[in-house]
Amino acid sequence: MKTPRTMFFAVILACASSQTLAASEQDVVASYVELAHTVYSDSLQEAQQLKADIDAFLAKPSQQSLQTAKQAWLQARIPYQQSEAFRFGNPVVDNWEGQLNAWPLDEGFIDYVSPDYQGELGNTGATANIVAATQLQLGANHIDLSTITPELLASLNELGGSEANVATGYHAIEFLLWGQDLNGTEAGAGERSFTDYLSGAHCTNGNCQRRKDYLAATAQLLIDDLTYMVDQWSATSKDNYRQLFLQLPEQEAVTRILFSMGSLALGELAGERMRVALEANSSEDEHDCFSDNTHFAHYYDWKGISNVFQAEYTSSQGKSFKGDSLADLLAEKNPQLAKKMAHQMAQTNQAIYQLVTMAEDKTSPMKFDQMIAEGNTKGAAAINNAIAELTKTTELIEQTAKVLGITNLTPNFSAGL
Repeated sequence: MKTPRTMFFAVILACASSQTLAASEQDVVASYVELAHTVYSDSLQEAQQLKADIDAFLAKPSQQSLQTAKQAWLQARIPYQQSEAFRFGNPVVDNWEGQLNAWPLDEGFIDYVSPDYQGELGNTGATANIVAATQLQLGANHIDLSTITPELLASLNELGGSEANVATGYHAIEFLLWGQDLNGTEAGAGERSFTDYLSGAHCTNGNCQRRKDYLAATAQLLIDDLTYMVDQWSATSKDNYRQLFLQLPEQEAVTRILFSMGSLALGELAGERMRVALEANSSEDEHDCFSDNTHFAHYYDWKGISNVFQAEYTSSQGKSFKGDSLADLLAEKNPQLAKKMAHQMAQTNQAIYQLVTMAEDKTSPMKFDQMIAEGNTKGAAAINNAIAELTKTTELIEQTAKVLGITNLTPNFSAGL
């Protein structure tokens, strides 16, 4: 039995232990880089499965093998969309991201399109059809396309200065699996047939072997790009971005974390991906437009923001990560604001998940491209509600920055890092 004196020292030790375990800016930054490595590693693993399923489809094209490859693409999007929370505050990500996730794209730049297809205004490459062409003349650029390789495709991105000339990444793969969505704001996704990948007389729409070469090359490039980013955040690699990030002044590192969260929440997700599409009533501004997966893309973008704030992540295989978080740090600095933020994030999660609920309804599904249709008041209300909640969350992110002593939420990129 403990005496009063030993009990007193036990309390002192417990308090000291509690203080030691309290989250600090340094702890939050350390958790952040490990979280980034975890998410990108999961993205790579799912992309490797996607490539394996694409290889199997290309080896033996059928309706079933095409469906398996499509499902793998949908699965691969789950971790990758959550990784977008590391954009905007990390130049290594922003300088790389376009090759994997650029959108919207002129699909006629890649493959055949419907006769009434209209690409981005002024884009002379909008109907270049790389799959069908063995050479390409675009302005002063004369390019040999006879052999399709990952390196060739990477070199064609933004050809002629047009951001709509996207040759690689998730959306190029999506288009090659689903084909054009010709339904506008009506129900239905792309309906590409597996026969676009058959040989000889069974090939539909021509150039089946080159189409196979294209899909194989861009799938390989996806693996190469994700491998690079995993290495950039790895604890075992030397002279990588992780090491440079850990050398930043702690307040600058936290500034970048918060800036990334707010930029994705307000400017990108609420703005570019929701408001722009809704105001234009345009399915061309839909994120995962060929597969009608946009509701999940939006939800997992949001989930990525929440992950960063909570320093937690659950992988596609059910493995969990939990570290010292901004939520912990805020709770110590300002418990009242921490509770307000927790409530607001729950509200935002509910609002964005409502888009998923509507899209996945078993009896009357309403996908995102239907929600943005002119006159769809129910769809517009759900999207506007999600935008409003994202805006409120961003306001609280700004308040969090002030509580943490950050008066200017704009990162300092002057050193090129």
